[in-house]
Amino acid sequence: MKFVSLLTLCYSLVVVSGFQPNPAKTSAAPAAFRSKAVQSPLFRDPLQVRGGAVPGWAAYNDALDKTPLTAKALTSLVGWALGDFLAQIFISGGPFDMKRFITLSAFGFLYHGPSGHYFYNWLDNLVKGKDSLSVAKKVAFDQIVWCPIFMSVFFTYLGLVNGDSFSTIGNKIKNDLFTACQGSWKVWPIVHAVNFKFISTKHRLVFLNAVQIAFNMFLSIIGKS
Repeated sequence: MKFVSLLTLCYSLVVVSGFQPNPAKTSAAPAAFRSKAVQSPLFRDPLQVRGGAVPGWAAYNDALDKTPLTAKALTSLVGWALGDFLAQIFISGGPFDMKRFITLSAFGFLYHGPSGHYFYNWLDNLVKGKDSLSVAKKVAFDQIVWCPIFMSVFFTYLGLVNGDSFSTIGNKIKNDLFTACQGSWKVWPIVHAVNFKFISTKHRLVFLNAVQIAFNMFLSIIGKS
């Protein structure tokens, strides 16, 4: 668990570093005060990459602008794949279940990313502003309305992939939906308060997936129990 926490923390730090101010928009220091080390070819030119020297961050932002749906779908694919991989290796134990890994990774790509793209764009247009009241409204709507819908779709998807009958899927939702929502309510209100207050709309999913790696481990476990 220490390894998982460390990995999640490192992933989060990489994501957060991308939201730092664009160096191109800040005033440059006088030439006399510039360090020779900064000018060394061993260092990446901070003006070429938004957020400093985070590899690929500029390309990712470009993809978010040009093909946001695809970029966010792929972002969620990585988040869900990594979450289930860590859950199987460090929590579930036993032989690696490739079908489960592919199933959950596909859910991230097919539903979590696309639905998050449309949902957060819609919510930000519905409730404008980043004041405390607006943030509270967004968090409440996300957790009271969207969370049960999302969890129900998640259980339905798993049931259909496994070939379960609709009655079996209905029982799964009836028995586990509240538990899943309770797990969400312990984590996501605080995360979304930060998300809606400080993160831009187009970056919401990459921020959420940084946190969701650990939460997806929880979902993968209850989804297969």
